[in-house]
Amino acid sequence: MSFAGGTIRHAHEGKDRPLTVHQLNALLLVCSLVLLIAVVAVRISSRSGLPSLLLYLGIGVALGQDGIFAVEFDNAELTQVIGYAALVVILAEGGLGTKWKEIRPALPAAAMLSTVGIAVSVGVTAAGAHYLVGLEWRQALVIGAVVSSTDAAAVFSVLRRVPLPSRTTGVLEAESGFNDAPVVILVIALSTTEPVEAWYILIGKILLQLAIGAAIGLAIGWLGALGLRHVALPASGLYPIAVMAIAVTAYAVGALAHGSGFLAVYLAAMVLGNSRLPHWPATRGFADGVGWIAQIGMFVLLGLLVTPHELVRDFWPAVVIGLVLTMAARPLSVVLSLLPFRIPWREKTLMSWAGLRGAVPIILATIPLVSGIEGSERIFNIVFVLVVVYTLIQGPTLPWMARALKLGNGSEAADLGIESAPLERLRGHLLSVAIPEKSRMHGVEVGELRLPAGAAVTLVVREGKSFVPSPTTVLRRGDELLVVATDPVRDATEARLRAVGQGGKLAGWLGTRG
Repeated sequence: MSFAGGTIRHAHEGKDRPLTVHQLNALLLVCSLVLLIAVVAVRISSRSGLPSLLLYLGIGVALGQDGIFAVEFDNAELTQVIGYAALVVILAEGGLGTKWKEIRPALPAAAMLSTVGIAVSVGVTAAGAHYLVGLEWRQALVIGAVVSSTDAAAVFSVLRRVPLPSRTTGVLEAESGFNDAPVVILVIALSTTEPVEAWYILIGKILLQLAIGAAIGLAIGWLGALGLRHVALPASGLYPIAVMAIAVTAYAVGALAHGSGFLAVYLAAMVLGNSRLPHWPATRGFADGVGWIAQIGMFVLLGLLVTPHELVRDFWPAVVIGLVLTMAARPLSVVLSLLPFRIPWREKTLMSWAGLRGAVPIILATIPLVSGIEGSERIFNIVFVLVVVYTLIQGPTLPWMARALKLGNGSEAADLGIESAPLERLRGHLLSVAIPEKSRMHGVEVGELRLPAGAAVTLVVREGKSFVPSPTTVLRRGDELLVVATDPVRDATEARLRAVGQGGKLAGWLGTRG
């Protein structure tokens, strides 16, 4: 039995039939079970250190024609459409979670990595694919472009417990948000049966589409934030839906205007995420959940699309191309792109090794399939194997690499986990503060926090028990604090808490500002 679009195909009858209610119920049951298994996979990945994308891909492969349920699925066009939709949601969720103050210093370096770095990576990888594997130049360039995009979700899922310099995380995060747009444009331009345009015309089109997408994304994000702050919706649950709708609108408008829709949705979401919108915790939680669903569905579908027994002949070519990408193309692109910036070689080394590939390359590999260019199936198989093999290698070793380079070692104070819930009618905020193991807030008395007037620690949760603290209560690692702050001092309160978490009770004297 095979599934394609909205029909169930029976091979012995040779025709398609619409889904019956019974079949639809069975399909919903299978989808819900897959989603539950994928949620459990998140927990497994958090313990094992492997990016969860591999587990989702494994679920799809297990359901596929060489797997347990032998589901035949070969609709590359449907996969591409769903993949694009999922990528829009993932970029929107990433933009909403991007803090402007953290990535602002890293923007020039990230922009260079997303443009000059992409060009270097494509050229070096394509040369390796042509001369070492024997692919034609068109196929080699397509593969080079497809695998040049990094995946923030894959990178930070294995670095979540390793505190890194803010500049390193800022560059990696901004790069992963920006480099999808030029890569998508480049892959589409190369995946055509017509002759490829001259390189200078192609570069001009890419820059024009990026400029249009950036302008539309920033404009829609600003207008959307302005409207949400001044229009009172009848229910708080409508705000998360409105925010996601505005972000998706930015993609649609950008694409219709012949600009980069992916850059537009990321920038619009970033503007919205830094605009102090009403009911922000609910919005952030909703976007996070939708982003997880998009990732799970997309990876399972990509696992279904692949045919495992066809991967064998392309295994070693994928390993060779991945070796060129990992050991030559990525390091060279980082070094050349960051030459104008004074970034220590240790951080450049980590950025070179942290170029994990995830959802985007496999989705982009469906573009040649849909276009029907020669060797497109082999391109998809090589990209699939490359992503899986090198994620298995790089993912678990990233924390070790960070420690070996003395980036994120035990001497660095872990940042506090602070969540804010607005108390709108009371004109205040309730801050939930988690003190991690390596925080220098350990041993500090509540009175020594020296919070601004209008803020106070109202409750401490320690080892499952809660109590109201006194000014002499000593805080410990693992404590959770509830801090109430009035609206005017909310930002100053959070900054002070972070400063004490980084510098201890002498944070102000040490120059730590949070």
